[in-house]
Amino acid sequence: MTIPKPVPLYPTYTELKDFSFDDYPDLKEFLETGEPWWMSHWHWGQEFLSYTGRNKSEHTFTRFRNETERFLLWIFLVKSIPMERLRKADILEYADFCWQPPASWICLANHEKFLLNNGRYIQNSSWAPYKLKLPKNSEARGSTPDKRKYKPSQQTLTSTFTGIIAFYKYLMNEEYLYGNPAQIAKSDCRHFIRDAQVKEIRRLTEVQWQYVFNTALNLADEDPIYERSLFVICALKTLFLRISELSERRNWTPVMSHFWQDSDGNWWLKIFGKGRKLRDITVPTSFIDYLKRYRIYRGLSPLPSLGENHPIVEKIRGQGGMTSRQLTRIVQQVFEKAYETMRLAEGEDNARKLKEASTHWLRHTGASMEIERGRALKDLSEDLGHSSMATTDTVYVQTENRVRAQSGKSRGVK
Repeated sequence: MTIPKPVPLYPTYTELKDFSFDDYPDLKEFLETGEPWWMSHWHWGQEFLSYTGRNKSEHTFTRFRNETERFLLWIFLVKSIPMERLRKADILEYADFCWQPPASWICLANHEKFLLNNGRYIQNSSWAPYKLKLPKNSEARGSTPDKRKYKPSQQTLTSTFTGIIAFYKYLMNEEYLYGNPAQIAKSDCRHFIRDAQVKEIRRLTEVQWQYVFNTALNLADEDPIYERSLFVICALKTLFLRISELSERRNWTPVMSHFWQDSDGNWWLKIFGKGRKLRDITVPTSFIDYLKRYRIYRGLSPLPSLGENHPIVEKIRGQGGMTSRQLTRIVQQVFEKAYETMRLAEGEDNARKLKEASTHWLRHTGASMEIERGRALKDLSEDLGHSSMATTDTVYVQTENRVRAQSGKSRGVK
């Protein structure tokens, strides 16, 4: 039997708050032409996602929306059984489906779920619930993507279970359902791998970081328009920021007055981080020069003042702060230029990681360098915003593995 092509079920949180089926005629027709229980399940998902949007971060909402949408589409179009009748074996069957979804459920790029047409939102036919992640510069190499090669990572599989377990928990709390088969099924999923391998921290080496930094610095020296790029690169690495913590979000805009100085002359930056938690992170003296440089470029006083509402990173056009996507483009542009410079000077092998690097590598790079510098784990953990020092220890402390690798190099073949 051919599995029907999926359709998007839920818009963004902003659109979901004021949702009306009159604005989404395609979605209304899809739900009304299905089984009678499709509409009630859709409303369950709407309630769960509205709750998530009100109480969790934007990232969590987006992640849970994707997982809820996939799960309900599988129930509607593949399993054809309402949630109250699903058992552990059914959830494991869904995990198998997620492990290798049909090609028609896979896309090659991020697409908007709905398109505005004559005042109504219509389904985007290019959208699909799963995305095949392509290597960087795959288009330049002329390779043809093969959707059959789609395989979710262990992290993606974990997120799948996290999302549907949370969905079931919400429905149980609201007394719509009285069991959570996803919670039981997770431990028996055959696609999970028990991981005892050495964890590779996705970070830049000292040499690679110097190429990135020097590239950003040279660009700014040659053209002031790149002062923003230099500041963003230095902030992400030196202050261990996630890209979202520097960007404008629905309920938070990082502004210059979030930099503040205490009575001892120490500088801090107030951050709205994961879990909707505020924290203050230390700002090293070395970073102040780049803060001053960037502010002077923007026509501001060298140092921030109390109550100053200028966004920390302003939009290129228009008012307000930059989004995560805009900041990511700025960083990737520097990475690409640094890669070309390093490739010519040091060779492809040494520069290769700059081609793979993402914005989050800068956070990892700065934190790893602090560990190597000998900074107290407790202090670093608080700056990173980790809820436990054990997290910092697990993610960043690689001393024992370095010793093990060094000792392993000396063994011979004969």
